[in-house]
Amino acid sequence: MEENSVLVKCSGMVDGNFEEVLGKEVIKFNPPLYRQRYQYIKDLVELHKPKKVADLGCGDTSLLWILKFHKCIELLVGVDTDEDKLRWKEYKLSPVSGDYIKPRELTMTVTLYHGSAVERDSRLLGFDLITCIELIEHLDSKDLAKFPEVVFGFFSPAMIVISTPNSEFNPLFPVVNLRDSDHKFEWNRLQFQTWALDVARLYSYSVEFSGLGKPPAGAESVGYCTQIGIFRKNRAEAAEPRVPEQPSEHVYKVVYTVTYPSLQQRKYRQCAVLSEVIPEVYAMRREHLRGRQQPGGACCGDLPEDTGYSQAPFECYEPGLLVEKGSPEKTPKPFCVGNKFCVPLERLLALPRVKPLCVNVETLRALIADRVTLSSDGSAVEVAVHDEDEDED
Repeated sequence: MEENSVLVKCSGMVDGNFEEVLGKEVIKFNPPLYRQRYQYIKDLVELHKPKKVADLGCGDTSLLWILKFHKCIELLVGVDTDEDKLRWKEYKLSPVSGDYIKPRELTMTVTLYHGSAVERDSRLLGFDLITCIELIEHLDSKDLAKFPEVVFGFFSPAMIVISTPNSEFNPLFPVVNLRDSDHKFEWNRLQFQTWALDVARLYSYSVEFSGLGKPPAGAESVGYCTQIGIFRKNRAEAAEPRVPEQPSEHVYKVVYTVTYPSLQQRKYRQCAVLSEVIPEVYAMRREHLRGRQQPGGACCGDLPEDTGYSQAPFECYEPGLLVEKGSPEKTPKPFCVGNKFCVPLERLLALPRVKPLCVNVETLRALIADRVTLSSDGSAVEVAVHDEDEDED
């Protein structure tokens, strides 16, 4: 992601953190710094594919909204001390119509908790990634001392990302003290790295440092505007499952929770399978009827009723384009029994968009049995060779 910083005349806030300063030159980042931080986390998620992700101090849930689109995530959690803000913004995390039309492959649950990053709650154990974006500078000295004990020691996720302002950058802004009135401190790079290395060593993590928000030309010595620490649990520690001291230690209050529709849920998997199977059956029937109209084309004629055997008494026109090209198996062809057009389940299972949804023929049969007509032995889907309205014509 390309970024740059320029000096501009500003009549508003910088990075959403600074008091209004009229007519003075300030740094303006492009993209805005908060977007760069979200993109940074998004890139990490795309790289490492975590299944369980929590954002401590999630605020208006903007980062959670970005992360909810990642297919790898199965549990997405936000924690914040401002319950009103969580309730106000929970709608951003609700499923929309498109989530039901095209369900996720994996089930994802999104939960918002009212609570603090310095409170222990066993529901945050075993996470792959915990993010703390511009959080620690809001903690007073007492809570800052608790923070490593809770996040690194108790939650003990596989990865932790912490971002915080770099105070060395502050002289480049009109506001040279703290960037926000709620900040209790702002560290320079040495202070942050010393703290981070001590915490990593104490709780068996490694840490690497990065940053966002490049300084303008001529001021490179101050470093990035936002400094970042990426903590990874040491392999030996990561291999040992975390056992909570108190398994039922639930202190956070659930403000909102929702489970997104997914193909792991039977009703959505069934809909997905049917949406593929039914159109294909009728497409095969159309191909069969076209074949009958051609000179020398096959005709079902007056054949006996279904005998209950899966072997077709008459094979119909071969709709070759409807089965995955290059498929090694020779699937049974559609056939007619009396006035019924039958498509074997084995053939439907071979369809490229059906096979990933069903383990085998038995699974396919179980998913569609109550929504389509099956042959007497359950080996094929049956439809009339001609619809009633066609016969009337």
